[in-house]
Amino acid sequence: MSRFGQLEFDGQRDAAAQRTHPPLADATRCLADATIAFGRGEFESALRWFGRVLEFDPLSIPAWTGQIRALVELGQLKEANVWADKALERFPKAADLLAAKAVSLGRLGRADEAMPFSDAAVEQPGETPYVWLARGDVLIAAGQRQVDHCFDRALQLSGADWLVRWMAARIRAFWGQFAAALKLAREAAELAPDRFVTWLLAGECQAALGLNEAAQRSLHQALALEPTCRAAERALNDVRGEGWTSRFTKQVGRMFRD
Repeated sequence: MSRFGQLEFDGQRDAAAQRTHPPLADATRCLADATIAFGRGEFESALRWFGRVLEFDPLSIPAWTGQIRALVELGQLKEANVWADKALERFPKAADLLAAKAVSLGRLGRADEAMPFSDAAVEQPGETPYVWLARGDVLIAAGQRQVDHCFDRALQLSGADWLVRWMAARIRAFWGQFAAALKLAREAAELAPDRFVTWLLAGECQAALGLNEAAQRSLHQALALEPTCRAAERALNDVRGEGWTSRFTKQVGRMFRD
């Protein structure tokens, strides 16, 4: 079943929810679980939890935004774009939704279409860090170089929030800006040294930059905090030269030597 099939968009569920007074306490709990999953990089799980929030509270803008952001992180950009359209039909002036729509378009290679949505998001009252993270994302997609201000503004608004730095690092890394991403990942790790995802991302950026010894240290730290992290295991194997390609090459070499 499509993700969209699990939610009615014709307003019927909204009306029923208003008549029956949806259990907002359940929505709050699900939103907290969704936020935790997102911050662990468990985007499929986060997507499901955000969907649960909307079952209890179809008017939750954070849940609508969370769905789009999770889909973007999963690379399901066309679905994210459709979801953004559905959300904006209900909340056309929601800054974070406008920003999320802009990101989905930018990553689809439609930066010209993305910019008006990003502009509209920035123009809404009440700045949020995500609006500026999304702005940086879209400007990079558009080939603009003056993006540092956007990320700096997001960090300024977020204070000492490690999650915003981690998200900024993920955006930079997505676009291949690994040095800038590494700086942000390190800042996130300093603020939240117990979060394995910060060390994982730092290790991945270090590996991309050829800093293999540093990458191994970061990835070992990620595994110490989360021993079941398969992404860290794979990255560590690749850094050690034990990835699939290396194993295959060694196997072929042995065949010829034998």
